Amino acid sequence: MNTLQKACLVITIIGALNWGFIGLLDINIIEAVFGAGSVIARVIYSIVGLTGLINVGILFTHLDED
Repeated sequence: MNTLQKACLVITIIGALNWGFIGLLDINIIEAVFGAGSVIARVIYSIVGLTGLINVGILFTHLDED
């Protein structure tokens, strides 16, 4: 696993933890830190979404190798 894949995995895990806090405790850490609807929060959400798509590609790449 190369550095880009590891970085994407870490960002995706952080995003998943944020969604876990939203679901369990009704706390959105990103909006609490950066403000609801702020540009920075939207950029972070976009980055997490992009890394999720990269991880899907990684999943299918590893399935092709097996």
